[in-house]
Amino acid sequence: MAGKCEWFIPDAYYPETDNGSYVSHEAVCVLNTGDEDAHLEFTLYFEDREPKTGFTAVCGARRTAHVRMDRIVNADGSKVERGVPYAMYVKSDVPVVVQYSRLDTTQSEMSFMGVMAH
Repeated sequence: MAGKCEWFIPDAYYPETDNGSYVSHEAVCVLNTGDEDAHLEFTLYFEDREPKTGFTAVCGARRTAHVRMDRIVNADGSKVERGVPYAMYVKSDVPVVVQYSRLDTTQSEMSFMGVMAH
């Protein structure tokens, strides 16, 4: 089974604005090649405040999941804030592979970034 149970994404950012009908967003892309569902926990770290916890998602066995960080809500009802840099710790109860991607539509020349988590 490929993957590991802990992943770190040090450069996360949900852009503040959108350009027309294209919406800026970011996603944590998860690949689960195992035979059990992966239960994921996300902890968000900031430069100037305490971490936010309670964000969860599931990636089914032998499936992929694209967890949109602009849509996820934690147990307290908090969302990811726009325009605030942060980092992520992703913990899974079974080994998975994690990639991070960001679509920035703040300018007419949109940019996309995709990187493997560490």
